[in-house]
Parts: sequence; C-alpha cells; structure tokens
Amino acid sequence: MTLEWLTRAMQELGQPAFRGRQVFSWLHGRGAVSFDEMTDLSKALREQLEERYYINTLRVARRQVSRLDGTVKYLWELMDGNCIESVLMQYHHGNTVCISSQVGCRMGCAFCASTVGGKVRDLRPSELIDQVLFTQRDSGKPISNIVLMGIGEPMDNLDNVLRFLALVNHRDGLDIGMRHISLSTCGLIPGIRRLAELKLQLTLSVSLHAPDNETRSRIMPVNRAYDVEQLFAACHEYFRQTGRRISFEYAMIDGVNDHDWQADLIAEKLRGMPGHVNMIPLNDVRESPLKPSRRIRQFQQRLESHGVTATVRRSLGGDIDASCGQLRRKAMEDGGEKQL
Repeated sequence: MTLEWLTRAMQELGQPAFRGRQVFSWLHGRGAVSFDEMTDLSKALREQLEERYYINTLRVARRQVSRLDGTVKYLWELMDGNCIESVLMQYHHGNTVCISSQVGCRMGCAFCASTVGGKVRDLRPSELIDQVLFTQRDSGKPISNIVLMGIGEPMDNLDNVLRFLALVNHRDGLDIGMRHISLSTCGLIPGIRRLAELKLQLTLSVSLHAPDNETRSRIMPVNRAYDVEQLFAACHEYFRQTGRRISFEYAMIDGVNDHDWQADLIAEKLRGMPGHVNMIPLNDVRESPLKPSRRIRQFQQRLESHGVTATVRRSLGGDIDASCGQLRRKAMEDGGEKQL
C-alpha cells in the first residue's frame, strides 16, 4: 500500500492522518513483519490492523554464500509456496540486490535458466519490495542499489513494478534514488515507451544479445514480436525523451553472436545516441547447448574501435548458483517448490 492508501485506511478507522505515515515508516523504513512491532501505535489500533490486514513476508528456503567474494544467493519461499531468487552483491560503492519480478518467465530466451518451466505468476509490489527488505534484514547490510534483472521480465509486470519503484523511492521508506535502480527488459517495446513518457531517472538495461534479426529471433523469441529495428527505434526515442544512456546487455555466446560483423552492426545501430554495451560471460546452463564465447576480448576491441563504450561484467558468485533461475531450478528438481 502506498502512503496515500495507508493514510485513507487509518482515517477510515477513525485515526488521524499521520498514523498512515507511521505505519508506512514501520513497513518500508524499518521492515516490520508484525503489527506488534509498531510500538508507537496503541494496542487497540494494532489489534484492529491485525484483524483487517496482513503483512507480506518471505522465508529463506535456501541461502548460498560465495567463498570467493561474499555474494549471497537467496531462494525465497513466498506465502503461496512458490519460490523466487535474489542475489546480494557487494561492491566498493555499496551493496546491490538483484531482484525477481515474476515467478518464472515466459520470454523463452535460449540461454537463461529462468525460463525453464515458464511463467507461474506476476509478483505483487509487496513481494518485490520484500526482496530488498528481507535481504537487508537477513544480511545486516544496507542496500544502496537495486537491479531488476532476476527471474522474470519486469516490463511484463509493469504496473506492479511501477508501484514498487514508487514505494522503494519514497523518503519515508528505503529512500533509494531512481539513479541507483536499474531495470532490465528483453525488449518489450510498449513498456520502453511507457517508461520514456514517465521520464524516470532510472537506468534502462536492454537485453540485446544479438544485433541482427536472424540470430536474435533464434535465441530470443521476443524478437519475433518486436524486431531489432523496432527495438533500436524505441531506444533512440527513449534517449531523446529522457536523456538517459541505455545499457545494452550482451551475453557472449560462442559462434553465435560474437562475430566481428555483429560488433560492427551494434556500432551502426547505436549511432546518434550514447550507449554502453555490457558484455556478459555466458553461464553454462545444463539444458542449453549454448557455450561461453572465446572471443570476448576481440569483440570488445572491435566495439571500442568504433567508439562504443564496452565493458565485461565482473563475474560474482562463481562457486554458487548465482545466475538467474539456477537455484530455483535446482529446488524444483529436488522435489518441487511447494515441498520446500
């Protein structure tokens, strides 16, 4: 519930409007998991709230901690028994949590474990923000940055994601600035256009993975609905409206999308707007025949020769199931999510 909704709810109970701000602060600022924790509310009011409402919670079903870099992978059990993943990553500039936006995913990208089993359902705003709150609560580490790059396609659940963004950005809550939030999409153009109209100052990350239609349609079914030309046109329009540079995610796949001519084509399609190509060493997904590229450095140099900013994503959590969907998939293989 937003602060406005909570304020109205308190007034309906005959309470002054400021009670809504108190409850909001307990939920979003301090991560309260029960009404009894709200000690500056009267006992009678807490009992009323207990009768009428519930506070969403997550349970740690599994936790993996990397011995290499301290990365923490969480498998959360939701209140309905389904499971999602979050990853806590520690950098010199602060702690980042990568969160999921759906239970499963229906986008069908060939290199991603998240899509195995398809989409089950969308996550509610409470389940999105709880991944941040409960990661912070469990780890004891303050979260300063958020990336929506976990299981699911955020643009396929955009109304709930937008509510989450308003909640997490609120000054009486976690107060995480939009410029500290990245949202990733595989290329759902209506969502990109809607974000452009809203002019939010977050970082848009587009999962590109191939600059030509033949290759991209083969590894990313979404390209059959919104092809490369449409995607880049939407990205150029997004930049014109927001002034924000887009990050293009690019999983390096051996012999598929790592040719010099594809680097040249990326540079051509980026002409006229600043763009950052974030090259990702491919994770080995057991179900996929796709293998990590052996030409990452050459591809990077080719992009840079055209003046394109290109970096190789630092791999974190290499000794745990840190890539999207791996831990949830393992849990499903061990007997199903609802048996955890």
